[in-house]
Amino acid sequence: MAKQKTVYSCTECGGNSPKWQGQCPHCSAWNTLVESLAETAPTNRFAVVAGSGRMQRLAEIHPQEESRVATGIEEFDRVLGGGLVTGGVVLIGGDPGIGKSTLLLQALARLADRQNALYVSGEESAEQVALRAQRLQLQVGGLQLLTEIHLEKILAALIEHKPRIAVIDSIQTVYSDALQSAPGSVAQVRECAAQLTRYAKQAGTCIVFVGHVTKEGALAGPRVLEHIVDTVLYFEGDPNSSFRLIRAVKNRFGAVNELGVFAMTDKGLRGVSNPSALFLSHHEQQVAGACVLVTQEGTRPLLVEIQALVDEAHSPSPRRLCVGLEQNRLAMLLAVLHRHAGIACFDQDVFVNAVGGVRIGEPAADLAVLLAIVSSLRNKPLPQKLIAFGEVGLAGEIRPAPRGQERLKEAAKLGFTHAMIPKANAPKQPIKGIEVIALERVEQAVDKLRELE
Repeated sequence: MAKQKTVYSCTECGGNSPKWQGQCPHCSAWNTLVESLAETAPTNRFAVVAGSGRMQRLAEIHPQEESRVATGIEEFDRVLGGGLVTGGVVLIGGDPGIGKSTLLLQALARLADRQNALYVSGEESAEQVALRAQRLQLQVGGLQLLTEIHLEKILAALIEHKPRIAVIDSIQTVYSDALQSAPGSVAQVRECAAQLTRYAKQAGTCIVFVGHVTKEGALAGPRVLEHIVDTVLYFEGDPNSSFRLIRAVKNRFGAVNELGVFAMTDKGLRGVSNPSALFLSHHEQQVAGACVLVTQEGTRPLLVEIQALVDEAHSPSPRRLCVGLEQNRLAMLLAVLHRHAGIACFDQDVFVNAVGGVRIGEPAADLAVLLAIVSSLRNKPLPQKLIAFGEVGLAGEIRPAPRGQERLKEAAKLGFTHAMIPKANAPKQPIKGIEVIALERVEQAVDKLRELE
């Protein structure tokens, strides 16, 4: 028997190389090439699915509003953009045990009463899924269950029963007879996802993939998997905490960067209607180094407490540590604070934390971080009921943040009375219950703190 040819596939981009190399020649990633059997392309692999290839004028096309199916879980629907889309493909990833299967089983249990729904389990037996449903006290009378990892059998079941919504848990366990590599390999994941996506577009079935993540927190498998699907969701949260976050990083049918907040209870995941309460500490008395930030997650303004601790360094290289914020940006902000406000921290350890485990990526957190650092360095609490937001530039200017009016209204609704914001975000008409302090430069913010003290 002739020896089967092997190739080396990149786990990041899916590119093939005839021999092992330390760096992928396609995407330049390091140590990502893994050995696998060379695959022969099956016949009729790229069959045309929908419509003919005739050209049309774009102006003559009249698009229709996509039909959505609400899952009944408000926070999940918010992240999806209003619900599941007919023919859409969703990929949801997260750490093991974070609650992906629990959430999807809850959603399907609600949908099964009015829609034909199918749950395909490749990691758990039918008894295990039934035990989870019993523990969560779910009404699953109309929900269909299939325990299978063979792609051709899954497609046959989908064609026969024609479900409106189907969950594949997980895509890394599914394999196809057309390929010889093991389940979870780059070729298998890519081919199985492409075949299921092709069926979803043809039959109008909404398919949800559950995906594994790497130790760095990124979705496992080739990045082409994220390009195939319509929506990519990340399930985040500290395993030691009862709160979970779902973040949309790609959504062809809705807004990206939406955030859904859940609390894990003995009856499954429950949506949190007022997530700002999770990210605010309740101190018995005012403490130094704490400043409340109004951040924007998609269409939702969130109030998050930023905590800073500035302490004398006991080593030649002071530490700069961030939890929930970008560490390189902290070093830049400390340099701006020294250069333009005359406050030096070169001999101090600086630690910054976003309360509640939330991750803040927008630059509008700069002003709140600086105010918290100044408060901790002076050991003087900031005024009570004060919020802040604004981007800080290298020249010391305070730049505006998007959707400033919505941030101020959310802060006023939660009882905050003072706001330090960029001058460009100052409202033309006063907002009832909140006093706005408009700032143009960093040194103005420091001087205003002295006045408020």
